[in-house]
Amino acid sequence: MENRQFELVGIRPVVTVEERGRTKWYQGKPIFSCLLLFFIVGGCLGSHWIMTKNPAYMDFANYNVAPNQEFLFGTDTMGRDIFSMIWSGGKISLLIGGLSTLLSTFLAIVYGSLSGLAPEWMDGIMMRLAELLLSIPSLLLVILLQAILGQATVFSISCVIGITSWLSIAKVVRMEVRKLRMSEYVIASRCMGGGFFHILWKHLTPNFISSIMFMVVMNVRSAIVAESTLSFMGVGLPLEVISWGSMLSLSEKALLTGSWWIMLIPGFFLVVTLVCITNIGNYLRTNANQNQSNL
Repeated sequence: MENRQFELVGIRPVVTVEERGRTKWYQGKPIFSCLLLFFIVGGCLGSHWIMTKNPAYMDFANYNVAPNQEFLFGTDTMGRDIFSMIWSGGKISLLIGGLSTLLSTFLAIVYGSLSGLAPEWMDGIMMRLAELLLSIPSLLLVILLQAILGQATVFSISCVIGITSWLSIAKVVRMEVRKLRMSEYVIASRCMGGGFFHILWKHLTPNFISSIMFMVVMNVRSAIVAESTLSFMGVGLPLEVISWGSMLSLSEKALLTGSWWIMLIPGFFLVVTLVCITNIGNYLRTNANQNQSNL
């Protein structure tokens, strides 16, 4: 053991070639989470090859059946095969997560960049407005907007969640744009007549996309949770539209009848998917912090 009484703060230890060679390529990377998420997403996308029965078919002769050889994950209170519903419903849940994240990311990049490039007084107004909206619980906004739109559909829920989940990303985009707006290439593009969207997509976005990537990934997780919460509260997708959230909305009946598989199996797939997305998001955040500290 070396007796180190003093240690210089802020100086990185030098990594030798030998130490770098001993480090495995997979160390510190969420390999297991990526493989598990790939398996779940692949199963949902290829659900028509995996499903053993029609997920919407109500077999009233076999309702509340425990898992067996015919019904691998059992049936729900309406006789629908839970194994087939898992893969079919996962497709809907992932679709809502992806669509809402695309919308929220687009709004965040445009709004944050406008605020970052705007004069000081305009930037202050835009940020105060964003902070005002952030102070309102997002779930209340989602319920309010969905109530205004009426009957819930996949696209309406995706739009509502996307519209209410871009503010945090916009603040990070605004901070990054404030750092980049006086760069030589941005000033040169302005002098050559480059418009806002040209500067945004060609010069600004490639430089801050790594800083917000972990937030984008976490937004997918938040959107899936929001859809499941809405369905559980009875204001989400109707029962005929199968998703993990709508399956969990039957958990109250499952508890009353003792049918644990109706609640446990969809909840297990939902939790595993969220944990995998969280691990990948944390890895992206760690990498982004390391890259910024190396600059």
